[in-house]
Amino acid sequence: MEKLATFLSGVAKVWNLYGSSLIDGTKITILIAIVGTLAGLLIGILVGIIKTITVKKDDHLVKKLVLKIVNFILAAYIEVFRSTPMMVQAMLLYYGTAWIFNIRVNAIYAAIVIVSINTGAYMAEIVRGGILSIDKGQYEAAHSIGMTHWQAMSLIVLPQALRNIMPAVGNEFIINMKDSCVLSVITVNELFFQTKSAAGATYLTFHAFAIACVIYFILTFTVTKILRYVERRMDGPESYTIHGSQSAPEAEIRVNLKQTK
Repeated sequence: MEKLATFLSGVAKVWNLYGSSLIDGTKITILIAIVGTLAGLLIGILVGIIKTITVKKDDHLVKKLVLKIVNFILAAYIEVFRSTPMMVQAMLLYYGTAWIFNIRVNAIYAAIVIVSINTGAYMAEIVRGGILSIDKGQYEAAHSIGMTHWQAMSLIVLPQALRNIMPAVGNEFIINMKDSCVLSVITVNELFFQTKSAAGATYLTFHAFAIACVIYFILTFTVTKILRYVERRMDGPESYTIHGSQSAPEAEIRVNLKQTK
């Protein structure tokens, strides 16, 4: 009991002295995770759509060549950013721009850019997998009525693919929220950086990081619940009515998805 009381008093001391700093760090962590994940998702959607463009035999030679070059560049982008740690990428971007262009980039802006690009490399494969999970008959139906590849993707395929990949997108968001701590190497004042500063100033390392652990848990737990709610909303209603034909409008069928499973 004595150790518990000492621990709680240490936690209270850290919070009283640096609680506002920890809250500010939490806000920055959330900002980087949200913006980085959304921007990464947009990059992933664009790359995923391009990588699913098929080359036909009657296509012009220039189109085939351009697609090969673009696909090579995109493949290199995905492999490079998935094969190197985000911490190293952050160091290269932040200090590389200062060394090459003699420009000192704002640390938070650099963090958002690197998280977005890193997430985009993972999202590209996630989106591509979601697109490939949609039945090919829907592509053929869209093309048969004169839709282009982009129209078929944006109007028919992507809305369904996004529902399929929502769990993976949510997982990337949670990963970004936790992995934002590596951005402390470029002096981003996120939660880990502020916690380390508080621990160094008070010499209460265990107590400071216990607070950080609780904050991270609350963030990820809350986000998980919100994403589960969004997924259920995207599933639509559990029951619906199939209306009868014009000649027999009274012929309706009530379908309950729970009963059909």
